[in-house]
Amino acid sequence: MAVAGVLKEAEVTAALDACKDAGTFDHKKFLKACGMSGKSEDEIKKAFKIIDQDNSGFIEEEELKLFLQNFKAGARALTDAETKTFLKAVDSDGDGKIGIDEFAAMVKA
Repeated sequence: MAVAGVLKEAEVTAALDACKDAGTFDHKKFLKACGMSGKSEDEIKKAFKIIDQDNSGFIEEEELKLFLQNFKAGARALTDAETKTFLKAVDSDGDGKIGIDEFAAMVKA
């Protein structure tokens, strides 16, 4: 299942196109462009569960690297630098992973 199921395909495509080159991903711009920031709490939780591939209750670094692929099959993986920057920006408690509350705060920021 892809997060795109709760988003408009044209917005997802535009958001992915804007960060198709390595080193160009900005989570704030991406989430706004794809329409994620306007979603309900339930839709955000649904998206979190999709991105949390191993159902651990957290999005770990390896899952974060594949973040864009949750929006469209075949999308690129984030670079190591993009992944680390993304994790550092969202991981408010410093445990090296993103919990549901951190994810929701990021989406709504």
